[in-house]
Amino acid sequence: MAASSGQSNRFFLLLGTVALAGIAALVYLVSRPKGVSIPVDVTVLAADTAGFRGYLLGSDSARLEISEYADFQCPACQDFETVQFPAVRDQLIRSGQVRWRYRDFPLDEIHPQARLASHAAACAEEQGRYWELHEALYQRQVQWSFKGNAASLMSQLAGEVGLDRGRYDDCMQSGKYAARIQASKAEGSKLGVNSTPTFLIGDRLYPGVMSSDSLRRLVESLLTAAPAPPR
Repeated sequence: MAASSGQSNRFFLLLGTVALAGIAALVYLVSRPKGVSIPVDVTVLAADTAGFRGYLLGSDSARLEISEYADFQCPACQDFETVQFPAVRDQLIRSGQVRWRYRDFPLDEIHPQARLASHAAACAEEQGRYWELHEALYQRQVQWSFKGNAASLMSQLAGEVGLDRGRYDDCMQSGKYAARIQASKAEGSKLGVNSTPTFLIGDRLYPGVMSSDSLRRLVESLLTAAPAPPR
């Protein structure tokens, strides 16, 4: 009887373990973000871009605006963002000399997750945390770039920067900013952008990573040559 009782206990223990594993799997399947796909080449309506020029940093009264056309999955863009941009923010943006304008330019042919990342950042803007997720996406680029579960990893990042993940996941499922991203890329293409990062400074395009020192010298030369604003 003792042997039979021990076997019975082991059976029920195994059964309980299997049941718990099944419950955990069910919870995961229900709670995980569903597959997300952001459409390409969508029709852009006026309402899609009304009042939106890009993601801006800096004073509205800055004498110079720099537009950056970039791709979240682009290694060169990641290099600029993580190595050079902190100094650019300190030296040029926070000083009031430059207003920075970030524009999405996903290179879909070589960076299949770039448009998804652009949409993730747009959903973060809904909750007032665009730049926080922007920075996290670049810093953690290697983790999500070539992963099959990139949407899930981005959702995790959204939670880490303080977003309401329920609202964020709903926004991603909706694909509501697909046309905004498409309009941004079309704008860059019309100007002649064909690689990332590319910077529009004054009326010229500067392709490739620029050092913070190079940008500072260029900005100083342009501001020196420009007429002083009227008082």
